[in-house]
Amino acid sequence: MSDEFRFLGQTIPNLAIISGSILILWGIFAYLSSTAVTSLIPSFVGLPLLILGVRSNKDKSNKHHYMHASMIIALFSVLGGLRILTAEDPTDLMIASHLILIVVGTIFMVGGILSFRHARKLRESLGE
Repeated sequence: MSDEFRFLGQTIPNLAIISGSILILWGIFAYLSSTAVTSLIPSFVGLPLLILGVRSNKDKSNKHHYMHASMIIALFSVLGGLRILTAEDPTDLMIASHLILIVVGTIFMVGGILSFRHARKLRESLGE
């Protein structure tokens, strides 16, 4: 069993960086398209995800703490995106923003959960 887990060809910290970057860029695009401050919400979710991914790559001894925190951010992303189910008269941009929050958050959470399972199996195989 390999020590390094990869999901979609990326390590989970790199996936956090990519996911955070996607959300930040989408939030900026949405803001420039509508100039509503709430359009930046994906960026507000993406920034901590990006920071946690970078910190995880730099501080390997605390990687698991950063990744657990990033999973919470991803959960907030999905839950925030589900708000679209109760929105009245949503615009196309609003629907797209919520879908991006859901999809990016879900992909990251699936990768993170599989990574945690991999780490547990690795510990068990080493007899820890």
